Amino acid sequence: MGEQLRRWSRWSGLLTSGILILIAMLPVAKAEVQLLPGAGADLDQATANAVLKTFQQAEEALGARNVDGVMAIYSEQYDYHGLHKQDMRKVWVDLLDEFQDLADVHHFSRMSKIGSGSKTIIEVTCTGSLTGLSKTGGLRVPIDSWYEEVHYMTWEDGQWRIRGNVGDSPRFMPFGTSPHPLF
Repeated sequence: MGEQLRRWSRWSGLLTSGILILIAMLPVAKAEVQLLPGAGADLDQATANAVLKTFQQAEEALGARNVDGVMAIYSEQYDYHGLHKQDMRKVWVDLLDEFQDLADVHHFSRMSKIGSGSKTIIEVTCTGSLTGLSKTGGLRVPIDSWYEEVHYMTWEDGQWRIRGNVGDSPRFMPFGTSPHPLF
């Protein structure tokens, strides 16, 4: 009986250690900003880096749950299907209230410069997703995803900011679809 107890105790310890190691190895949600090869070919390197920096700063703010930092990515003239910057603030406040550990992925497949001078717009084509841990269920859930979404970026107060997205506002949204206002 004593030998069985020692053997069980040893196996129990090994099993517990193994489970803890597996849990530690599980992927942690993280933010990712990636410029795909050739995506910034239409821009000079400094402009491409400045656009990427804007998204990286927004992701850092998201990780810190800093709404003001997240809002810095939006232009004061932001308009997406009738949603304006203050509407986006409410969306982000609600998301931060409902979810913890928000994480997003941005893969930029194209950046193009339109116009010149103070009227310059950078079109940024992006595919990605936003997920978070539900505070009610404790599960990681998809919040938003997008494919080949084109953001209009404008230079404002020393930084590139999202001014809107390509496309007309539909008169109605088809069943099962929703707009993508997030960055």
